Amino acid sequence: MRHIINKVKDYWHSDTSFITLLVMLIFMVFIMPVLVEGGVVDIFFLNVLFLTLYFIGIFSSEDRWNMYLSSFLFIAHVVLLMIRFDDTPKEYYLLERLVGLVNMSLFIYINVRLLFRDAESNTYRVIGAVNVYLLFALMGAFAFEILKIQTGKSIAGNIELHNNDTDYATYVYYSLVSLTTVGYGDIYPDGMASRMLSVLLSAVGILYPAVIIARLVSNNIVRKKTM
Repeated sequence: MRHIINKVKDYWHSDTSFITLLVMLIFMVFIMPVLVEGGVVDIFFLNVLFLTLYFIGIFSSEDRWNMYLSSFLFIAHVVLLMIRFDDTPKEYYLLERLVGLVNMSLFIYINVRLLFRDAESNTYRVIGAVNVYLLFALMGAFAFEILKIQTGKSIAGNIELHNNDTDYATYVYYSLVSLTTVGYGDIYPDGMASRMLSVLLSAVGILYPAVIIARLVSNNIVRKKTM
């Protein structure tokens, strides 16, 4: 059993794991919203995907304390899901989303550390940078949903929100629109907190690619000079 666990950890610590994560994130960010909106898949499947993502974070952690924290957050998320499986009381759903937001933040941190764990720069690391970008979109979706549940104001427009998992498609869409600074105008921020969050995501969307690309190029140049 320990041998299997070590092999799994070795894989998620390797650069090739970025490809597996990319496929999963593309499905969650671009395909899953369409399936949820069309009622093709059950919400249960969406929650399983997020739990899988958090479970991957446990094996991706190189630092022991990050692994412990990821494990704790994963268990907390499972417990909260079990509590509200047949019902979605506001307090449990809000707490679950808060745990999810912290878990997603930690997963981003873990992936950034994997991205720059040495001076290596290759195609896999570029894919890893894309993964972090998509994770920011998911984290933004959680943040907008938490604002809506807690304050009643988040995003508005030609939409209908239900304060449950069925809103996933709408929040991911708006988070991506903000992150990529597209701004179609069909959905807009409602309230100052949501406006500032939208601006923050836009700033991340502009600065992140420039900073990450510059860092990866710099690492590649340093590596070549030392060879």
